[in-house]
Amino acid sequence: MTGWPVLSILAWAPFASALLIMGLGRSRPGFVRWTALLGTSVSMACALWLYANYDLAAAGFQFYEELPLVPSMGISYQLAIDGMSLVMVLLTAIIILAGVFASWTVKTRDQEFYALLLLLVTGVFGVFVSLDLFVFFLFYEIAVLPMYLLIGIWGSSGEVRPQGLFGWAFGRTGVGTKEYAAMKLTLYLLFGSAFILVGMLALYVAAGSTSFSLLALEAVEFDPGLQSWVFLAFYIGFGILAAIFPFHTWSPDGHASAPTAVSMLHAGVLMKLGAYGVVRLGMGLLPEATQQWAWLVGTIACINIVYGALSAMAQKDLKYVIAYSSVSHMGIVMLGAATLTESGLNGAVFQMFAHGIMTGLFFALVGLVYEKAHSRDIFSMGGFATMMPGIAVAFTIGGLSSLGLPATAGFVAEFLTFLGAWSSAHSWWLFPAVIGAFLTSLYVLRVVRAIFWGPKSTDPHFQNLPDAQGTEWVAIVILVGALVLFGVLPGLALTPIDVSTVPLLMRLGVL
Repeated sequence: MTGWPVLSILAWAPFASALLIMGLGRSRPGFVRWTALLGTSVSMACALWLYANYDLAAAGFQFYEELPLVPSMGISYQLAIDGMSLVMVLLTAIIILAGVFASWTVKTRDQEFYALLLLLVTGVFGVFVSLDLFVFFLFYEIAVLPMYLLIGIWGSSGEVRPQGLFGWAFGRTGVGTKEYAAMKLTLYLLFGSAFILVGMLALYVAAGSTSFSLLALEAVEFDPGLQSWVFLAFYIGFGILAAIFPFHTWSPDGHASAPTAVSMLHAGVLMKLGAYGVVRLGMGLLPEATQQWAWLVGTIACINIVYGALSAMAQKDLKYVIAYSSVSHMGIVMLGAATLTESGLNGAVFQMFAHGIMTGLFFALVGLVYEKAHSRDIFSMGGFATMMPGIAVAFTIGGLSSLGLPATAGFVAEFLTFLGAWSSAHSWWLFPAVIGAFLTSLYVLRVVRAIFWGPKSTDPHFQNLPDAQGTEWVAIVILVGALVLFGVLPGLALTPIDVSTVPLLMRLGVL
């Protein structure tokens, strides 16, 4: 390491803030909020510095840090970033900074809430900057486990009425409650973690049990049979977090029950950890298996796209619409990766970034609407644009990005992915992808019209509702600004993405 350990500061600043909050924040809500803001602002400053100083001409992994932890087992604290992880780090910094402002009004056990939120984001940063697979896995678990408490304590229970043949069983298991959602999410993700750990240990042993370093493992040519089943292990393990069909059912429940900032991080960043793991470990370490199983990844991605969009159309709860929309959009991410083309893979990574910003905006706005109207029932609300024009405009911009309007980040991501699908070995993938985009436009425009631009509701509870106020504007401005900026100037993200995806595709032998 030379110079300042910027990556360590980036990752551990939120954790340091969490320790200060737990040690000194009892009955001091102002201290808690400003300490959380300080920690996330430091991470944001580090992310911007890394973006400004990343050498695009040199490409590859930069800002390298290493500290031996268990030399006898080849475990070390090894950090670095390339263009792909640089963009993911920037996304995480934007979302958590906006999330702190979106949580400014949390009053119930705010000390513990902010501490757990900052612990979670420490894990996310750590995953994106780690090169040692053992440390990578530790950060991955740190990013997943706080979700149980954040949803179980500060979440909200949806009004689900169990019906039909299994109505009694659903009622007994607590379907729709925040406790059910927290437990289901945790069990699913821990189940996926078992597959990831087995895959990592298999590669470690096959490589000679000398190092967990990603760079060292990249130099090893693994047996094709080993590659085949380890790739499937990584695909299932990370794919559960990326909400691949049929392991997606934890995601809508988790989204709908989580508090606002946790929903923003959950959909905006945590789901991207899954796709990032498939690309970084599955594709990066197992080139032959990647080509062998690309057809499976792409086909399931097409199911995700159409199934998620159709499910979103059937929802009446606003949070569930956004939740199933995320399942559909993550299908676009996995489809782009499966094309094994430059445009498709660039589109996949850009979609991770664009969808992270867009869904973070959506959940921030849904939280505001619920806080003011105390309802998420789409068709009971109406005409809100006359009372909350700022929220209405921001929600509309987010919706237009979701359906892929030019000049928004969503358009760039979908266009590149569709281009990659058409030029791939399975050109038929394009058709379900386009159908998914069409269905997205249907449910997005219907929701936007029903809540904001349609006839005004006659319900007395929905009269004279206030627009966003004070700190509530900060998250909206940050996220809308990023959505438009990267839509108008996509090269800001595509350039660093491209310098990392091209070497990956060359390693796969498709360029």
